[in-house]
Amino acid sequence: MRISTIAVSAALLALALPAAALAQTAAPPPAPATNPYSPSFYGTLGYMGTDIDGIDLSSIQARLGARFGRYIGIEGEGSWGVDNDKTFIGGNEVKLKQDSQEAIYGVGFLPIMPNFDLLARVGYGHTSGTGSVEGVTPSLKGDSWNYGVGGQYLFDGKNGVRVDYTRESFQARGSDDANVWSVAYVRKF
Repeated sequence: MRISTIAVSAALLALALPAAALAQTAAPPPAPATNPYSPSFYGTLGYMGTDIDGIDLSSIQARLGARFGRYIGIEGEGSWGVDNDKTFIGGNEVKLKQDSQEAIYGVGFLPIMPNFDLLARVGYGHTSGTGSVEGVTPSLKGDSWNYGVGGQYLFDGKNGVRVDYTRESFQARGSDDANVWSVAYVRKF
């Protein structure tokens, strides 16, 4: 009788130990669902090349943006010129440089894969620069309606690369529009 009690106790203990071990290593309960429309934030830092009727200007560009859900967002950008280019006007050599550019955009995102989005954006911007001809340095300013397309790929869900094209349509009569290409590092916060 004593052996049967010991055998039953041992069998119950053998059944209870794996259950206790599983209870110790069980996964924590899932986190509460987050609102899919709560904003996520991102920033970019990169290079921007601007072509205005054959004049090529280079800038460092930074953006800050907020994405609301999967498909829409807003972003602001600024850029600061890093070099100049030359052109000839009336037989005189003119050096041109973009000093700064600021713009704000509404952005539409189209998720293609979990880490790859196509994007389209429309916004309004302001560009200022300087020209230099025979010792005279006039300032150049212009407001523009901007629109463009691009894509971004996130390597690990937080860090990635973005490439885009933007057309800046200046409002001043007689001014040329600008074609702007940019490549940037993207960081989601």
